[in-house]
Amino acid sequence: MADLFQSDDTPARPEKGRPLADRLRPRSLAEVVGQERLTGAEGALTRMIASGSLGSMIFWGPPGTGKTTVARLLAGETELAFEQISAIFSGVADLKKVFEAARLRRSQGRQTLLFVDEIHRFNRAQQDSFLPVMEDGTVILVGATTENPSFELNAALLSRARVLTFASLDEAAIRKLLDRAEETEGRALPLDEEARAVLVRMADGDGRAALTLAEEVWRSASAGETFDAEGLQRIVQRRAPVYDKGQDGHYNLISALHKAVRGSDPDAALYYLARMFDAGEDPLFLGRRLVRMASEDIGLADPQALVIANAAKDAYDYLGSPEGELALAEACVYLATAPKSNAVYVAFKAAMRAAKEHGSLLPPKHILNAPTKLMKSEGYGGGYEYDHDAPDAFSGQDYFPEAMGRRTFYDPPERGFEREIRKRIDYWAKLRRERGGN
Repeated sequence: MADLFQSDDTPARPEKGRPLADRLRPRSLAEVVGQERLTGAEGALTRMIASGSLGSMIFWGPPGTGKTTVARLLAGETELAFEQISAIFSGVADLKKVFEAARLRRSQGRQTLLFVDEIHRFNRAQQDSFLPVMEDGTVILVGATTENPSFELNAALLSRARVLTFASLDEAAIRKLLDRAEETEGRALPLDEEARAVLVRMADGDGRAALTLAEEVWRSASAGETFDAEGLQRIVQRRAPVYDKGQDGHYNLISALHKAVRGSDPDAALYYLARMFDAGEDPLFLGRRLVRMASEDIGLADPQALVIANAAKDAYDYLGSPEGELALAEACVYLATAPKSNAVYVAFKAAMRAAKEHGSLLPPKHILNAPTKLMKSEGYGGGYEYDHDAPDAFSGQDYFPEAMGRRTFYDPPERGFEREIRKRIDYWAKLRRERGGN
């Protein structure tokens, strides 16, 4: 996807009809807004240019943050030939042509900066085709992706390129772009202060979106008209959140929701739940995740947590949207405010490790059934004590394999209902010692 700005080696185009975002492209790295960590005086890219040597890079970040622009500016400021392709529209034949053109330039003494937009769209074989031309210096590759490179790009490609992260533009950066737009247009945006703040939030960190929204406002305003927040939302409609249910947006928000619940912050948990509803996430997916949170982060500290999470999932399944969403919100708040314990989660993982390590050991014979005379003669079931016949309904027998010995996996904390469970476990341990158990 094309980014915010263009470099000074881009041929001039008539001002009439050009989108505002195109007209506001900066002509130097210092003019790029919102990426000072990369393009500022002490930024990583600024230092790279000062060293006189560029290496291959992957630009990772959301749309509208300047990835294409910065690539163009890098080529301009280092006097490299700039070649741009998109992985959406290019195949192996196109890559071969680009590589041949780059080899020809190199033979004439000029290196090529090859910018590949949406590089994650190339399959692994296509990504591998870049390796030889990167290694022999035919091209300096700059790939742009909105997806996590760790998941979408070959390890071999990543090992030869430095990943630079482009951040979503913060509110100050968006406001700076709007100020530039007003200066370029020679007129103020017809918005009151509240509406201007709403427009900044609507941009959702995307500079190009902010300028496009600004253009819509100017087109819609009559002479002398000023829009308030409600009027702004009416004329531009609401821009959909930047959220891909199958990619990073999905994983980032569900991670934020889970951590807010674990951190006992019901307000933050509700916020992330609402964002996922608003973005069109499958509510039953959210219901399943709440069930997981109940068992992983609350466990027996509040046994009702799992019951309520399951009930909320079933309620949504029964009611549908939007009525059922309230049940999930109720469960979300309950989980966030419940006492927290991962003791069962930790115990289960420890038990799984022990099962893998000692999976071949037989249980002690006294707790095995003996349905045949041979098994009885071998000692199966011999000496078993029926707990209900023992004092306190507790025999104190050892149930672990003899070669393994007793183990402790579950260690409940002094929180919530697990405080009561702790008392029971300690009481049974006392009886076991008194009755000669381990």
